[in-house]
Amino acid sequence: MTPRWFVRGDIDGFFGLFIDNLVQLLLIDQLCRHICQMPDELVTGRILPGAAVSILLGNLFYAWQARRLMISTGRSDVTALPYGINTPSLFAFVFFIMAPVYHQHAEQDTRQAAQLAWQAGLFACLLSGMMELAGAFTGDWLRRYTPRAALLSALAGISITFISMAFVFQIFESPAVGLVPMMIVLITYGARQKLPLGLPGGLVAVVVGVGLGWLFYAMQGGTGNWSSWTPFGQPSALDLHLPKPVPTDVFALFTGDDGWKYMAVIFPMGLFNVIGSLQNLESAQAAGDHYKTRPSLAANGIGSIVAAFFGSAFPTTIYIGHPGWKAMGARGGYSVLNGAIVTILCLTGGITVIQNVVPLVATLGILLWIGIIITAQAFEEVPKRHTLAVALGLIPALGAWALVIINETLLKAGVSLYTIQDKFGAHPFELFLHGLISLHQGFILTSMILAATMAFVIDRQFHKAAAWMAAAAILSMSGMIHAYELTELGLTNQFSLWAAPQFATAYLASSGILLLLHLYTSKTKSDISH
Repeated sequence: MTPRWFVRGDIDGFFGLFIDNLVQLLLIDQLCRHICQMPDELVTGRILPGAAVSILLGNLFYAWQARRLMISTGRSDVTALPYGINTPSLFAFVFFIMAPVYHQHAEQDTRQAAQLAWQAGLFACLLSGMMELAGAFTGDWLRRYTPRAALLSALAGISITFISMAFVFQIFESPAVGLVPMMIVLITYGARQKLPLGLPGGLVAVVVGVGLGWLFYAMQGGTGNWSSWTPFGQPSALDLHLPKPVPTDVFALFTGDDGWKYMAVIFPMGLFNVIGSLQNLESAQAAGDHYKTRPSLAANGIGSIVAAFFGSAFPTTIYIGHPGWKAMGARGGYSVLNGAIVTILCLTGGITVIQNVVPLVATLGILLWIGIIITAQAFEEVPKRHTLAVALGLIPALGAWALVIINETLLKAGVSLYTIQDKFGAHPFELFLHGLISLHQGFILTSMILAATMAFVIDRQFHKAAAWMAAAAILSMSGMIHAYELTELGLTNQFSLWAAPQFATAYLASSGILLLLHLYTSKTKSDISH
């Protein structure tokens, strides 16, 4: 058979996938400019064109892959795997790698600090892509030996805090513009309710939000301050920004410690991308489309590597939601359309133009939905007995988020964590500052370890739980988790032998207790059997 390149359902699928990708690109534009103070030549001239290259190549590959599957199976109802910027990695890289690098060097030279933050992002994106590529050959093995609760709880922790909570505040800051679009997203996605004419809920929410934003902006001349959004708040013009390879910047931090010290963030996020892609392939297979693991994951990893070499600091990935696009009737054309339109916007400066026309708060309901659905799935997709492990795994992310909020508040007040510690000691206002910072350092790995340990304890596999506690001891010894140094210049990682001795000792003791318990239960079972 010769399958059609485009069908009616591709239009519906395109709007859903495009709105999702557009939100990620708008966030990249905003976060890089405001969190890391990156200039236009980095954001518009390097990052967005680099993202366009990876998104275009990936979308074309997965559309071609779907077409091949149509031809080989003789079916016309095959849907391409959805693909785009990885949302959790976007936030993790900005807040836990790029922002700390920027603040560490900002006092000397803000422009150089922004350059270093970008290079740190490229470093992280490249290593994440390499992990994804390796995952094409080892992903199944990793999945067998890591409990699902360990992977999903850490991802859920980031989702409910740094995605959902961070943006729901902005929605309630401008309720006149943000609250109605948020409710449209929650209603249409939560009830899986089709709208008249088959319009996608995300598109309707954004259009309504844009209309409200412009309406209330016009009303701001009155007595009420309806929204903090101002149209055309930053200079923008359509211009051609061709992607250019940046190999020097990609490898700039390989010889120092500005990149390697963030492996506690990079490694688990790369692992999440691998496991998440495997789960999405399973989801597609359950919906009737069986894609081979190795080429699907290899294309995923190559996309992130290409992104880094062309200047984007943000990995790409296979998206969750394939059954949803399939139910819309999308096939392969929606993927081609998405890649083409995203590329045009990124290469022409169109993202900045859209940023000046579309209030960001109008799009945040989609991110809120993403955050809560990922959190809900963490509890739904594990055995019921392991929900306790998922709940335990949320705690490190909550602590890390709390520290970010506290630190930002102090900085706005003209003080710092170091100042507070120096003046009030380790427990200012009962914050238990050292405990909070220790939990923050390497919190993604800590979340995985606690959840995995709890899952194996629940299953009474004490020897496996002991192995995870031993791993925690090793990571504490090396400084990958819990270790830090608080100086006048800010919070920095501390990598050295025996970096966090109290934690290493406690984890080793816990490992020993679990091993003894394993031996005791094994002996008891042996005695009963005889």
